[in-house]
Amino acid sequence: VPQKQPNLLFIQADQLKPQVLPMYGGPAITPHLTGLADNGVTFDNAYCNFPLCAPSRFSMLSGMLASKIGAYDNGAEFPAHIPTMAHYLRIAGYRASLSGKQHFVGPDMLHGFEERLVPELYPTDFSWTPSWDELRMDSNNNASGVIRSGVCKRSVQIDHDEAVSYRAKAKLHDFARMDGAPFFLVASFTHPHEPYCALQ
Repeated sequence: VPQKQPNLLFIQADQLKPQVLPMYGGPAITPHLTGLADNGVTFDNAYCNFPLCAPSRFSMLSGMLASKIGAYDNGAEFPAHIPTMAHYLRIAGYRASLSGKQHFVGPDMLHGFEERLVPELYPTDFSWTPSWDELRMDSNNNASGVIRSGVCKRSVQIDHDEAVSYRAKAKLHDFARMDGAPFFLVASFTHPHEPYCALQ
């Protein structure tokens, strides 16, 4: 008798240190994440495969080094011909849905996923691609993300993350009513990425 394939829920947060989470000995109060960690899989020896969002995400999805993909900055295109874990899981019979940020740049906004529940928060064209030939006098090495930090009523990032959560939960309910095929759902949140603002 073939064994039933497990459903896969992948929750991704941006710039979240494990040391703040209770499952790694941290002080944060996260009852839902703690419950998922207690009943799911956590990793004790994991690392970020690139120091920037887009190349790191491309590397994680493809299993390839960012340098092999040619992604060195957040304006890099993730080439559509590179297979991702979503491609392989779909071949294995999974339904694959993406809710939230992946920093995809270029025409392919799915990269193996069947659907995208929430669009990208940041530009998907090549406006972020730097010109390495021109001299730049400005610097991104400033404190603007910290200066704007703290408690706020709303932000574009908070609204986006709420949409990611809402659509991911709705999709879980949809999957529960479907024919029983296993699913792979990615819920990818922008926070706690700067500007480090929260509702409380």
